[in-house]
Amino acid sequence: MSDNTFAEQHILVTGGGTGIGRAAALAFAEQGAASVTITGRRSEPLEEVAALHPAVVPVVADVATEAGTDAIVAAVQARGGTLDVLVHNAGIFAITPLDDLDPADVRRQFEVNVFGPILLTAKLLPFLRSPGGNIVVVSSISARLTAPEQSVYAASKAAVDSFIRNAAVELGPKGIRVNGVAPGNVQTPILITNGVSAEEVDRWRTGYAAKAPAGRIGQPADVVPWITRLAEPTSSWVTGEIIVVDGGVLAV
Repeated sequence: MSDNTFAEQHILVTGGGTGIGRAAALAFAEQGAASVTITGRRSEPLEEVAALHPAVVPVVADVATEAGTDAIVAAVQARGGTLDVLVHNAGIFAITPLDDLDPADVRRQFEVNVFGPILLTAKLLPFLRSPGGNIVVVSSISARLTAPEQSVYAASKAAVDSFIRNAAVELGPKGIRVNGVAPGNVQTPILITNGVSAEEVDRWRTGYAAKAPAGRIGQPADVVPWITRLAEPTSSWVTGEIIVVDGGVLAV
């Protein structure tokens, strides 16, 4: 059901072609946003999302590169040069056993998961509405859990959590809020598209569902309402928070 919560607002969602980013972009568009720019490395999924709503604007850009961030800045300028909501959703995952570590896997995860949000925030700061701008970062409960062969991904998300809290303090005087959402295991393509076998993904998801008090893994629709809620004007007294949406796993 559509409403006008984000009427006349300009939104940017990185990693907007699939999963949580796709669902978030469409939710913002359905809630009246003037434009929702979505970014990603592949044009096809972006174009598919854009075809679902006229407010969605696809931009092919890798947030981990200088050229990618420049392309995103240019897209914001082309839409009027004002940004109301910035959602950092782009992320990658790789299995990283420490006894057989590929430095490229370490570097790429930190480039996308950590450097991307930090550097893109810095570049877009002149365009974020001040006061009134909002940044929402998609983190992960992996920042608070331990698991074999996932230390690099977990460390990158722990860095993201620290960035959220510190950026909230730094940008608060400018009237810009910074919050995060930390999902648990959600049904998205991130694992398979980053080289994890379908069998391993099924095993992880089955184990997660068995452990979760909610009795299942998550869906993008479980996470997106918290992203939009944090960005709403009515949440103006919420900043520096990281909302856990995990089916209760951290409570076990």
